[in-house]
Amino acid sequence: MSEQKYNKGDILFRAGSVPAGIFFVKKGKVKKYKADHEGKEHILYVANEGELLGYHAILSEERYPDSAATIEDSTVAFIPREDFLQTLQNSNILSHRLLKTLSHEFAVLTNSITVFAQRSVRERLAITLIVLREKFKTADTTPQSVVINISRTDLANMVGTAKENVVRFLKEFKTSGILSTQGRKIMIHDIKKLVEISNYGNI
Repeated sequence: MSEQKYNKGDILFRAGSVPAGIFFVKKGKVKKYKADHEGKEHILYVANEGELLGYHAILSEERYPDSAATIEDSTVAFIPREDFLQTLQNSNILSHRLLKTLSHEFAVLTNSITVFAQRSVRERLAITLIVLREKFKTADTTPQSVVINISRTDLANMVGTAKENVVRFLKEFKTSGILSTQGRKIMIHDIKKLVEISNYGNI
């Protein structure tokens, strides 16, 4: 596989294009999203270090159903289609890992649909922040030192609301002492309160 460095916002692939291979996130984070006819994004999933992207289209022999772009400076490796399929045929470990990944992404998507159907914007934002806190954890960070580094536009596209609503509720959470912000960075201080706001246990 060949590695390439990407700047924040760089496109890995676009919906509708023919897949030439798969992508492996070695460093950074990548969003999978769909854009509507007006160009507004809906973020479906955020891939972390160690996750694979683009294999759905190859396995189904179809075009990419969604697009992928970095949300921070990242290093991503590319594995050509032929090499991926040959390895998949010869490796039980890779087959098992892909099945596990597919199951995880399906669970995330199912939960997202439920959340969007039943939860207010305030609750959806709280749930999204809880999920992102886990995504931005690293081996050398404590729960209190996790920094969520994401644009307000991307955050709004994950929550499924206008950017102005996200800014308004973040200000409310900040006033309540639940989190603090520094530019686009968000630091959560009271995860228990955020869980209460999310109302997640009653989904």
